[in-house]
Amino acid sequence: MRRVRSFPILYLGLGALFLAVTASRGQAQGQPGFEWPDKAKNLRVLPKSTSKDDLRATMVGFSRALGVRCPFCHVGEEGKPLNTFDFPSDKNPMKGVARGMMKMVQDVKSDLHHIKFQEPDRVSLGCVTCHHGRPRPMTLAEELRGVYDAGGIDSTLSRYASLRARFYGRAAYDFGEESLNEIAGALMDKGKVDDAIRILKLNVEQYPESSRAYDSLADAYLKDGQKEQAIQASKKALELDPKNRNAERRLKELGSEGK
Repeated sequence: MRRVRSFPILYLGLGALFLAVTASRGQAQGQPGFEWPDKAKNLRVLPKSTSKDDLRATMVGFSRALGVRCPFCHVGEEGKPLNTFDFPSDKNPMKGVARGMMKMVQDVKSDLHHIKFQEPDRVSLGCVTCHHGRPRPMTLAEELRGVYDAGGIDSTLSRYASLRARFYGRAAYDFGEESLNEIAGALMDKGKVDDAIRILKLNVEQYPESSRAYDSLADAYLKDGQKEQAIQASKKALELDPKNRNAERRLKELGSEGK
């Protein structure tokens, strides 16, 4: 009955998720060994007949998918031996969230089963499908907008750098040029043109061959009244893509067409 392993859900006993990893580290550091229970207590979504091997596999899967450790969902202190944790306890509210997410995935899987796809092989569904190693499956733009609202532009640029260093190439976030364009657009709508320009300058640094990145920067410069900078960015956009009609139109309006 290995179907338990197909339960990769968004938020489950994430804490326990990290159990296997934490347990192995704890033993390596001389901590008392942790034994998975032969019969798990207080299971509400997983089958009550879940074996300890299936429980371990499920929790490790959650841990890797969400990038969290045992205290995320369970009652216990980070760094303490796992045998000091109260895993059956429901006092940590995240356990309830985890159970809800597990049920949601079950429902989605059930709905997908009734859809007739043309492809013979169905795509598997689990917490990793959305989370990719993050507790909250937010887009890069959503993540950075929250950082901006809480700490401003310097914090936003710093978080972008740290996220890129940690997650680039892992499918966790879309680090393509459109993500920064989206953030800059939201800042422009708020009248934060100076901060939008800083974001867009970062974008052309990351994507120096992108006509769209320079085109967006030109728009921001123009909105800020920096005509010469708008002209230069527009020329670069047109140089990179001679079919960039937006840059071509802007240069014509600014009286720099062909110059």
